Amino acid sequence: MRRNICILFLIVSISATTAQESISGFASESSKKQEALEKAFEAKLSPDNLDQWMQKMAAEPHWVGTEYGRKNAEWIQKKFRSWGYDTRIDTYDVLFPYPKVRLLELTAPTTYRAKLTAVAVEGDEYTAQGAALLPSYNAFSTDGDVEAELVFVNYGVPKDYEELDKLGIDVKGKIVIAKYYGSWRGIKPKLAAEKGAIGCIIYSDPKDDGYVAGDVYPKGAFKNKTGVQRGSVMDMPTYPGDVLTPGYGATKDAKRLDRKDAPTITKIPVLPISYEDAQPLLEALEGVVAPDSWKGGLPITYHIGPGPARVHLKLQFDWKLTPAHNVIATMRGTQFPDQWIMRGNHHDAWVHGANDPISGMVALMEEARAVGELAKKGQKPKRTLVYCAWDAEEPGLIGSTEWVEDHKLELQQKVVAYINTDGNGRGFLGAGGSHSLQKMVGEVAEAVTDPQKGVSIKERRAAVNLVNGGKEEFGLYALGSGSDYTPFIQHAGIASLNLGFGGENSGGEYHTIYDTYPHYKRFKDPGFAYGVALANVAGRITLRLANADVLPFEFRQWHHTVSGYLEEIIQSCSSMREAVAKHNDMVDKNIFELASDPRKPFVKPGKKDIVPYLDFTPLQNEMAALKLSIEAFADADIHKLPASRQLQLNQKLLLAEQSLTAADGLPRRPWYKHQIYAPGFYTGYGVKTLPGVREAIEQRDWKEAQEQIGVLTATLKRFHALLLEMNELL
Repeated sequence: MRRNICILFLIVSISATTAQESISGFASESSKKQEALEKAFEAKLSPDNLDQWMQKMAAEPHWVGTEYGRKNAEWIQKKFRSWGYDTRIDTYDVLFPYPKVRLLELTAPTTYRAKLTAVAVEGDEYTAQGAALLPSYNAFSTDGDVEAELVFVNYGVPKDYEELDKLGIDVKGKIVIAKYYGSWRGIKPKLAAEKGAIGCIIYSDPKDDGYVAGDVYPKGAFKNKTGVQRGSVMDMPTYPGDVLTPGYGATKDAKRLDRKDAPTITKIPVLPISYEDAQPLLEALEGVVAPDSWKGGLPITYHIGPGPARVHLKLQFDWKLTPAHNVIATMRGTQFPDQWIMRGNHHDAWVHGANDPISGMVALMEEARAVGELAKKGQKPKRTLVYCAWDAEEPGLIGSTEWVEDHKLELQQKVVAYINTDGNGRGFLGAGGSHSLQKMVGEVAEAVTDPQKGVSIKERRAAVNLVNGGKEEFGLYALGSGSDYTPFIQHAGIASLNLGFGGENSGGEYHTIYDTYPHYKRFKDPGFAYGVALANVAGRITLRLANADVLPFEFRQWHHTVSGYLEEIIQSCSSMREAVAKHNDMVDKNIFELASDPRKPFVKPGKKDIVPYLDFTPLQNEMAALKLSIEAFADADIHKLPASRQLQLNQKLLLAEQSLTAADGLPRRPWYKHQIYAPGFYTGYGVKTLPGVREAIEQRDWKEAQEQIGVLTATLKRFHALLLEMNELL
């Protein structure tokens, strides 16, 4: 028995030694140098810097266009210069609406005027800054003055309207009230308008992030009764960025759309409110009692309506061009200056933004400071590093989008990868992005120790995955939208990552006046240990990409993941076909009425159209051919290539992600070019993989689905052709 244990220990030790000797992208000797560099980098990281910088940057509200936002950008610029970076500020003039009139009142059967004001709390001086605080509103709501009956629509997502259809409830000509969560906020007014509603109210229910979830601020981290989540409702699934300059930079002299022609401004007025202001409106509703899954945490019976509650909503905005200041800091590479590794985090906030985005911004700055110190001692990166502090992210990813659109051709020629961070807190590593980077990110996660548990962050991630019923294997989630990686990967076709820690930092402060330094220090990451962990992870990834002999893109895991997406789609068609057959059989047997709830109105359904058999064979054949070429690439010893061949190979690897884009983009939203990942048209931030095919099937547009199978097949063929060129170099 002891002999078997010794043999097992020897095998594990040999495996560990082998893993340490082989970092993806590095030959054996350069791998040792890289490990030493990363240890020196990690030793320089200090939580005190993150703490001090957060106090500085989150001291005052700093949404886009504010004086304090400009001062923060200039302060960041000064810091980067002191660390040895060539630094500039690139400014764009973007449309930003500021609220002038916000009125919401219940006019029948009783009256109530919404307060629309969050209260300051004891022990947090930042919440008492009065007029300096940005009023609660939804940016890129249209102006409007409407009055109508009210209808409760749960979270206001497609399945909720399907439930309303079953109940025979129509929102046409009505004002809807929806809960936050369930989807990105911008989907709620978008869907409501499509269904004929004339106004939309979004409220925070205490079941989701208020007293049902935990103690409210200041006693606990969750939203008190007056807290309101601000946020953009721009139609970002159509295109993000400045609404007046779609597809090109919002420079001073740029040609701009007339505001009335901007497609991403909402069609109906929309306003966010607190659960204190929502309760009188919901109490006044009658009609059908809401399904159990719709009921929230307020001490009322949730009715759907419509009416007799009637509300008046009036909104007016000051629409003006506002300067957005992007800080761009560059450290030129010693060997490959025209290959860039980019890092980014935004610096603007809805109010103080301690968690969102400053917790990520200070981690990026500490990473850059440590890299700068190493460079001053002669350890400069081989490739050029570009650190970015974006402005105007909150209203719609505007600062980063305008910059990418303005520099798109150069970026596509030079950028190896973009690594994004945003809010950060205690807990587990969350990592999403291009699956060709999955192996490399997993290796970094294995090398970084969790500050609470003393195991690798990869092990801790695996443990929570298993507890939640997932897989132990490390994986990247697919990127939808919601932060500044979107223009890089989905418009320019640049391999991207999004990194952050969380899971033990829950609260209700998101986009409220309560996202302050005191709140963050008490509930999010008190000692900034996970801020340091984020700097460590992102910094190691940045340095590996910057110094690799051969860029660490790996396609076996990419192929496995994309094959899984294709199988999901094929299976979904089969499931839809079976469900339609079952439905039509029930209609034929006239048994729907027998199964209906006698307390609710019954609307007899009709038959559904059959689901045809789509021809997936072109995609399946291309994926099979790709697998053979990927295996050949993976089996080659790329580190034995002469330097000139490695340089050629790296240039082709840099283009791999771009080959997964299509020039015409996705149907009805050509800004989104990537054919593997995109935010869903009706999910907003939520990703749709193989989006052209998947969304056509979900919308039951079979002709378009077959066309998109062809588009995706052509995309994979372009990717395959590039892979064959790389194999020829080997």
